[in-house]
Amino acid sequence: MTDRPDDVPRPPEKDAGAEPAISLRGLTKTFGDFTAVDGIDLDVPRGQIFGFLGPNGSGKTTTIRMLTGTLRPRAGTARVLGVDVVRHPDRVKRRIGYMSQKFALFEDMTVDENLRFYAGVYDLPAERFAAQREYVLRMADLVGREDELTRNLSVGWRQRLALGAATIHSPELLFLDEPTSGVDPVARRQFWDLLYDLASRGVTLFVTTHYMDEAAHCNRLAFIYRGRIIADGSPSEIRSEHMDQRILDISTPDVDAVLPWLEAADDVQEAYLSGASLHAVVAADSPLTPAALTGRLAAAGFARPDVVEVPATIEDVFVNLVARHR
Repeated sequence: MTDRPDDVPRPPEKDAGAEPAISLRGLTKTFGDFTAVDGIDLDVPRGQIFGFLGPNGSGKTTTIRMLTGTLRPRAGTARVLGVDVVRHPDRVKRRIGYMSQKFALFEDMTVDENLRFYAGVYDLPAERFAAQREYVLRMADLVGREDELTRNLSVGWRQRLALGAATIHSPELLFLDEPTSGVDPVARRQFWDLLYDLASRGVTLFVTTHYMDEAAHCNRLAFIYRGRIIADGSPSEIRSEHMDQRILDISTPDVDAVLPWLEAADDVQEAYLSGASLHAVVAADSPLTPAALTGRLAAAGFARPDVVEVPATIEDVFVNLVARHR
């Protein structure tokens, strides 16, 4: 997947005065002396794909558990679909769906049995279940595989089935907690196509992930680090507001040796792996050019360095923000 925000399908325009799907003020959760979520404020517009990004252990799952009413906050307020989820969790639960990275499916049951089980959880009438079942099977491309045991499905197919089970009751808001973890790139791309379809139908999607490349598939983003929101906005807004440095991309077979050299260079603010290459962050007014850095690397004895200046990706922005807050 590439970092191309223009690829993201935009949902229909919403009423500017409509209450957000999620509205948080000062939301806090502690476990003993550890603060997992630290006074976050956040608004999630209705009918959009909202990405909640951050490294493992940053507070993403804890936040979702509070928003779904399964964990009480220490302080703050959380309104979900216009309802105070702390005071009235039961009023919210039937209007939302939840899909975790572990795909909460019964592997010794068939595809159809899993769908029937989740329909029973939400007390779907038989007629409505029949219609929803047909839609889910078509959406997940599982027509003809209804009687197959879930354990025999590939990870990508189980992911689709889990999404179908989470949406069997037509939720207004769907929480997806790192749903693409452990899924191959092709299955990830296909899964995001399914999310686009749900968003086009007016469903609000709250997606947590630590894959920075998935940020480009969201309408809006929030970065969480050590329990605090460190950036919030559209992908383009976050790039323009939080990244005023230049990015130099370095390709070389000596990646392992070049990285510490870059980290020690006086005119390099940050250096890190980015795919198969390295990224060096330099000040916007730095005189260091790609040609100059290529020459310095060659003079230092590194093999075949190739340096080009590239636009900042969401990953670059996040690394830069984390470095500032460290």
